[in-house]
Amino acid sequence: MLLPCFAALYLAFSLFSAFPCVSGAADTKVNNRTIERTVQLRTHSIHPPYIDEDLQNRWWDFGADAYINTNKHIRLTRAVPSQMGWLWSRLPLTASNYVIEIEFKIFGDSTHLYGDGMAIWLTKERTQPGPVFGSKDKFEGLGIFLDTYANSRHPYGFPRIMAMLGDGKTEYDQAHDGDANSLGSCSAMFRRTNAVTKLKIIYVRDTYLDVKVQYKAWDEWTNCFRVDGISLPKTPFLGMSALTGEVYDAHDVISVTTWSAILSSTDAPLDKLDSGSFFSRRPSGQRTWSGFFVKVLLFVGVCIGAAYGYKAYMLRSRFGGFGTSATPTFGGFGDGYGYSNQRRF
Repeated sequence: MLLPCFAALYLAFSLFSAFPCVSGAADTKVNNRTIERTVQLRTHSIHPPYIDEDLQNRWWDFGADAYINTNKHIRLTRAVPSQMGWLWSRLPLTASNYVIEIEFKIFGDSTHLYGDGMAIWLTKERTQPGPVFGSKDKFEGLGIFLDTYANSRHPYGFPRIMAMLGDGKTEYDQAHDGDANSLGSCSAMFRRTNAVTKLKIIYVRDTYLDVKVQYKAWDEWTNCFRVDGISLPKTPFLGMSALTGEVYDAHDVISVTTWSAILSSTDAPLDKLDSGSFFSRRPSGQRTWSGFFVKVLLFVGVCIGAAYGYKAYMLRSRFGGFGTSATPTFGGFGDGYGYSNQRRF
């Protein structure tokens, strides 16, 4: 009786999946294209032990109060007042589309007064210290600020992630924690967490910027913000900086991994996982009904098999052909076919 049940479930699944509203879309779509694969960029990635035998790194510079523990981290600032440190790529990022994943750690002893925070940069300038989380003001490019200290009252909570697109002329609204410059933002408790904290930046040239954060649990990404129709500098430098004042925290960079993102071709399916299924989408977004008819035929085949199996089951039950007797049977069909009686041989 299991076969008829299986057949019913199979039909239900087939009919359920036949409707377009049930099928989920790909997470990352760019004008009918997807991010098909990524290639890691060694020039813009850094991991322990960070430096070579000459205490240098071929692709990165660090300076000011930053120092390196080769087994653990690049510490931009210690948990003491009036610290500032930075880490910058030596080469500009030339990829049109890219994914950047930064593992960091912000912590300190205080539970109520701490700061100021750190920043991730994709700008035309590099290694220029200043008042904006340890880097220069009036920058040109993107700054993503991991702000842990509120300079004024806000309806939202801190710590907070906020992005600003600088034009080289506009000052950062430091008195109001960037409210006048905000490109996108979210509140996230990324300070003093038990989980590994990471920030992921996904950028497709002239199309969109997507920022996610991991701070609750491993591989649990929280959407922070997404901005469509944004254009960043074509060859920015990648950097990180941090700053402390009267309040302070330790700001560590654990690792940076950058990938060049390669988009699928314009005639490729939107969702690679659906491209080989019966219900794959056409470029117009419509499903092909040929897959539905194929599934109907499969269902009919399953029903025929179930009926045949049920008939065989009834014959065996009726004539005792399951091999339970001491007399051997031929084909398991019992006396109904005249093969189990030894006197016939």
